[in-house]
Amino acid sequence: MRVYLDHNATTQVRPDVIELMSELMGSVGNASAVHQHGQAARRHVDKARRQVGKALCARAEDVIFTGGGTEALNLAMASATRAPGVKRVIISDIEHPAIVESAKVSGLPVDILPVTAHGVIDLAWLEQRMASWSEADGRPVLSVMLANNEIGTIQPVAEAIALIKEKDGLVIVDAVQSTGKIPVDFAALGADYMAIAAHKFGGPQGVGALIASCDAPVTRHNHGGGQEQGRRSGTLNVAGNAALGLALEQAHAKLAEFAALAGSRDRMIAAIREANPDVVVLGEGADRLPNTIGLAVPGWRGETQVMAMDLAGVSISAGAACSSGKAKASKMGTALGLDEALSEGVIRISLGWSTTEEDVDAAIKAWTEAWARASKQIKETA
Repeated sequence: MRVYLDHNATTQVRPDVIELMSELMGSVGNASAVHQHGQAARRHVDKARRQVGKALCARAEDVIFTGGGTEALNLAMASATRAPGVKRVIISDIEHPAIVESAKVSGLPVDILPVTAHGVIDLAWLEQRMASWSEADGRPVLSVMLANNEIGTIQPVAEAIALIKEKDGLVIVDAVQSTGKIPVDFAALGADYMAIAAHKFGGPQGVGALIASCDAPVTRHNHGGGQEQGRRSGTLNVAGNAALGLALEQAHAKLAEFAALAGSRDRMIAAIREANPDVVVLGEGADRLPNTIGLAVPGWRGETQVMAMDLAGVSISAGAACSSGKAKASKMGTALGLDEALSEGVIRISLGWSTTEEDVDAAIKAWTEAWARASKQIKETA
């Protein structure tokens, strides 16, 4: 039996969610239609909107359903950068490609907010940048992850937002990796936009949402029938949206169980360190998601580790899984200032809501045995 420990890429769909989707896919009705079939479909979408709002402390009417986290982030960036008075964008050095690329195509100058050695955004840098921010810079737009996808570091987003708001700026929060894993309070954060994706917390792939505060400008780039209050046209994905709502409701109800994964995470780290004391645990000095392990192994390339684990029946990843499935040197390793050789040795192990202690035991056994073989080869070629 294979062991799956790549839950930050996508996690298992919850059984109740599969059942709900099957039921709704067996029914018929366009949620924009006024007849009874359409009204029934609409009720499922409206319920999902309320479920999202309740779980994330947001107004249901501020939830815009999308085709995933990437679309939600693109919509947020396009809307923020076209707002009156916006002339410059700030993004952290560890942002998702959806933010990096959409910031580029905005045509505005982009400042890179660095991270500390622990993988946390440098608030001192941001404070200094805001102190020097001039009227000629216009309103700032900041985009920052709530939790990093590679090493799980939780970012001081509320503090960053407060600094940007002093300059009447707009803030995009990428909550894709944190939603369903830690408490997320949209209202308390004070963000203008927040993106989520269903497949990170037990829903289907290809479904997401953007939460836009009531006074946040939204510039639609899907034109058509005017769905989602004219903010994102297109026939509503009834089964997908309902599945997202139920998955988030269930994940939110079991946050305490998810938090307990920190014990398994730390047990795995301890076992790996016992086998190889030179392993570097990325972000270890910071608050992290309870399920995420980012490791850098000197002399052992990340993709080689992934292949060795795959042959042993365990699925992990080398960095983030957001670049067409290609294994690349870790962006996080580069941002942390690791040398090239160490950065190339980064892997990510991510547990999920369905992970068992037997899975953890199997992964520890697979990694330590693979390292025992690899270390001999490394010594022979040194």
